[in-house]
Amino acid sequence: MLEALQEKYRDNGGIKVVVQTTGDLLTPKIIDELLSRNVWSISVSGMDDFHVGMEGDKKDALAEKIKAMLEDAGIKHADGERDERALEKGPIFSMFGASEDSWIGKLWPRGRAWENGLSKATIEDNFCNAWSGGLNFLQHGYAGSEVSIDPTGDVYPCCIKTANPLGNLTEEPLVGILDDLAGNPAIEAINAGKPERMGLTHGWDEQKFIAESSTKTPNGESYSNLCIGCDKFHVEVLGAVLDEKRRDRRAQRMGVLATNG
Repeated sequence: MLEALQEKYRDNGGIKVVVQTTGDLLTPKIIDELLSRNVWSISVSGMDDFHVGMEGDKKDALAEKIKAMLEDAGIKHADGERDERALEKGPIFSMFGASEDSWIGKLWPRGRAWENGLSKATIEDNFCNAWSGGLNFLQHGYAGSEVSIDPTGDVYPCCIKTANPLGNLTEEPLVGILDDLAGNPAIEAINAGKPERMGLTHGWDEQKFIAESSTKTPNGESYSNLCIGCDKFHVEVLGAVLDEKRRDRRAQRMGVLATNG
């Protein structure tokens, strides 16, 4: 896949490929294989107390081991902030984890964090307007634009994942999906990192969105976060809108194929 990506874009501006992996999987052999395929950056995740076996000082020992392997291979530590990093010359590496002051911070209301009551986020914690959130996801071609893609091909505007996908890459190109949804008020609200404004054109003012952002955790505790409101808005309103846009794009593609056929 790495070789195919490099080949596809070699004569079209080229690409910078980032491989993200948990550090316990890295070996000098794997690092050499990644470098031989022109990987620009290796991002090491899981350096936090929330991963089993990484609690306390354990992660520090592994981090030093990984850092030594990467530097021995001639890979330098990324210097710039996340949005500036795209300008750095590779190969580079970075390391991160779920800490209180960076990245997913208080833990997203998703997966095991949700099931086990670990998320400490409140209504004031806007994951949409932070790393791996929906901020600027529509601005493809610019640093800081990200989407999340499932192995099934489903595309989401954030790593957290919305209740409904934007489209599916087994059906159509990514840029086509993003450009088609640009201008939609709800999608633009996600892109602006302001999920509370997603429903303004659908009868959901900010007060209603905030009210719908409250729920009970699996442990029965009261919980409020904008991601909850986003999920409910997708289920009740936006999911149907996205499905209709997807059908329209499919019909348009079929019409073009029929005309060309």
